Amino acid sequence: MPDTVERATDRPWPVELTFQASLKCLTARFDNGVSFVIPYELLRVESPSAEVQGHSAAGKKWIKGKQNINVERAEPVGRYALRLVFDDGHDSGIYTWDWLYRLGRDQESLLSDYRRAIQA
Repeated sequence: MPDTVERATDRPWPVELTFQASLKCLTARFDNGVSFVIPYELLRVESPSAEVQGHSAAGKKWIKGKQNINVERAEPVGRYALRLVFDDGHDSGIYTWDWLYRLGRDQESLLSDYRRAIQA
């Protein structure tokens, strides 16, 4: 029997997550060779929690003033996600590997949408 655990999917899997408080970002490196630098601000304003995402697309809440947010800690959730605790007290989002990958991949458009929404 092999020592490694087989994954059920071919989805990208994180091989390294580095939280950089001085730069206010998470560097996420995946097993497909792709790396992302994700600002803490984006992690907070795109939290997968119902508090932020709502219960439908129309329920999304845009949160202002998170440019200087910090991640106080990250807690593993099984083998599939992290729970991030932010210095503003938010701690209800479960960041799956797929969610982190999407945030990294789509961060330019997500940040653009966010900035446009809070200006409106």
